[in-house]
Amino acid sequence: MGTTKRQPWVVGVSGASGTPYAASVIRALLAAGEAVDLIVSRAARLTILDETGISFRDAHWRADLAAWLGTEDGLDDVRYWPAGDFAAGPSSGSYPAKGMLVVPATTGAVAGIALGLSKDLLQRVASVTLKERRPLVVCVRETPLNGVTLKHLVELDAQGAVVLPASPGFYAGGSTVRELVDFVAGRVLDAVDVPHSLYLRWEGELGAAARKPAAGEASPAEGE
Repeated sequence: MGTTKRQPWVVGVSGASGTPYAASVIRALLAAGEAVDLIVSRAARLTILDETGISFRDAHWRADLAAWLGTEDGLDDVRYWPAGDFAAGPSSGSYPAKGMLVVPATTGAVAGIALGLSKDLLQRVASVTLKERRPLVVCVRETPLNGVTLKHLVELDAQGAVVLPASPGFYAGGSTVRELVDFVAGRVLDAVDVPHSLYLRWEGELGAAARKPAAGEASPAEGE
């Protein structure tokens, strides 16, 4: 009997503000039964600490990841690679990854990926993903954007990446920060066809989102 080969999504977390986007993407991937290879840049560790108070450490990554995600569910399907490990599995095109999601992406990461600089493992894996013609989603989190970054984003698009700004939509009825974060995470997963239930999809009915039950409130059908 053959065994099923593990084929993960690589999630790269750079140092941009917006680490809740990454946490939501990781939780949803695991909930969908997907394996995850995680790369957290050195700058991202500082951002995680600043935004959550959690120290993300190589030697204790599993416990720190559980604290960051708020759950231990699915962590057996996560493999962590330090950002300085250029011998890591995903650094090679022969490694069986499905693709890569860079969430959030700094303008520096955008530039490094667009120019093929491979300054750290995150950039290297993104370059590998492009050359192997695998899906690459770059969730850039910066505003405003200058001309140089816009050119880099156009270059990434030309190379086949999906450029997905961290821009939450309000038509889904999001009224909390968590719901707006989940909207962006859901759009990231939509780009690579991973199923999820992170936000209410548009179905052509005006005002549908405004009529959805509030958190903890029963729907009309449930109240009957």
